[in-house]
Amino acid sequence: MSLSRNLDADSVIQAAKDHPHRKHTHSIAAEAGRVLHSWKRDEDGASVPKYTMPKYGIPSKAAYQLLHDETTLDGNPTLNLASFVHTWMPDEANKLYIENMNKNLADQDEYPAAQIIHNRCVSMIADLWHAPVAAKAVGTATAGSSEAIMLAGLAMKKRWQEARKTAGKDYYTPNIVFGSNCQVALEKFARYWDVEARLVPVNASTSYVLRPADAIPFIDENTIGVMVIMGSTYNGVFENVEEMCKECLGWPVDALQERTGLNIPVHVDAASGGFFAPFAYPNLKWAFDLDRVVSINTSGHKFGLVYAGLGWILWRDESFLHKDLVFELHYLGSIEYSYTLNFSKPAAPVIAQMFNFINLGFDGYRKIALKDLRNARMLARALEKTYFTVISQIHLPRPGASEECEEDESELYMMGLPVVSFRFKDEFVKEYPQVKQAWIQTSLRTKGWIVPNYNAPKGEEQTEMLRVVVRESVTQDLMERLIVDILEITETYMAPEGADMMIAFSSKGSSHPDKDNARPFTDTADDDGAEQHGFSRQC
Repeated sequence: MSLSRNLDADSVIQAAKDHPHRKHTHSIAAEAGRVLHSWKRDEDGASVPKYTMPKYGIPSKAAYQLLHDETTLDGNPTLNLASFVHTWMPDEANKLYIENMNKNLADQDEYPAAQIIHNRCVSMIADLWHAPVAAKAVGTATAGSSEAIMLAGLAMKKRWQEARKTAGKDYYTPNIVFGSNCQVALEKFARYWDVEARLVPVNASTSYVLRPADAIPFIDENTIGVMVIMGSTYNGVFENVEEMCKECLGWPVDALQERTGLNIPVHVDAASGGFFAPFAYPNLKWAFDLDRVVSINTSGHKFGLVYAGLGWILWRDESFLHKDLVFELHYLGSIEYSYTLNFSKPAAPVIAQMFNFINLGFDGYRKIALKDLRNARMLARALEKTYFTVISQIHLPRPGASEECEEDESELYMMGLPVVSFRFKDEFVKEYPQVKQAWIQTSLRTKGWIVPNYNAPKGEEQTEMLRVVVRESVTQDLMERLIVDILEITETYMAPEGADMMIAFSSKGSSHPDKDNARPFTDTADDDGAEQHGFSRQC
């Protein structure tokens, strides 16, 4: 959720009215008394202030139409290839969602069936992630992976602090280790909860992901844990959880314990990979089948195929969920237990998750995962044969595998998410230095596609990459159309007059007075905030 500040409504509206292009328009409100409309939508809408609550309401039909029309300016969710978040569910799931959207999952006594479904989801996920039968795996739904990561990090911090107190040692300077390719939620945890973030550098030679051997020098007695990412947001590559936990080049975590006595737990950030790896790569060891993995988070609203607003966090055993995080509640009609950051949460996404589990089953999820990989490989191969270098790896056969791998033999290819990250070939940049890669993003937007162009993690910021996330709603037909559009746009700019045709491109981007005025901080000249390394930048 964006952070917004209160606005001086009059000045913002006046600034918008004074825009030089406004001289070509006229006020709807001024014309309201003279223009005949089939109904009063325009008149009702013109009377509604933008930044203050109206003194009197307008009819529900007009309110709906006003907001309906405004939201049509959003991008098309199906063509939003920038996001990992799922955007489509079948009609029966939508019906269930609507039927349960007024239920609060926190009211366990009032909505026992919803709570039972929630508990069954946790059990199914624990089984999917190979939780030990003898252990007592526990978990909960969250608002997303960000909340789940906060809870996982807090659990590790509390256990570390307790161990340090018991040993009579200082417990005020915890640190946590993860790659500089991390999603911003990992950095948020460290900053919000006063934990030093030790970011391990990544670069092209490490495929822009954490290499386990590189992490070991960052670990010491104050390290509460290592977070390993199952599916980098930059290029979809999986970090090697097994190698992080067991034998690897240099000093693996297990060897580190033998050498120093440090017992460092591993948390797996499987925001995207948690509902993809088990189906696409069932033989890959990355979850609770590795003893050192103590907790895993995932997003139900990504490859779990549920609408936005659902995450999951599981611990391999209840002993890893520190008792300080669990609250016993007595005021909603029964004794209930809570260990989430927020209290109330909608039941509908959880019920939608269960719908997918029983509607698709393991085989259904696997078929979708393999289809996504097929489409991603088609895009990657097409781009690689033309003007682009593909940075992601899922189209490449694994070492020793045949170049003629069967498409659905996913484990014969390099493992990762169905993500295609790519950039101009070096030869292309040398021959067409006037063509900017960011123009591809802007021009694709004019055709409806949302494909981001961004910089690689810190240390290789000079590398720009375009990225396409191939989700379940992206069909082979759409992928073929995208390939054609990317190549047509690129070849247009290769023409002698190509650069002159980029009239729509501006380094500043589109002007959005409402959005600009809603930013919490506008002067960053004297920025004293903590340094940030991911997609986000300090305000």
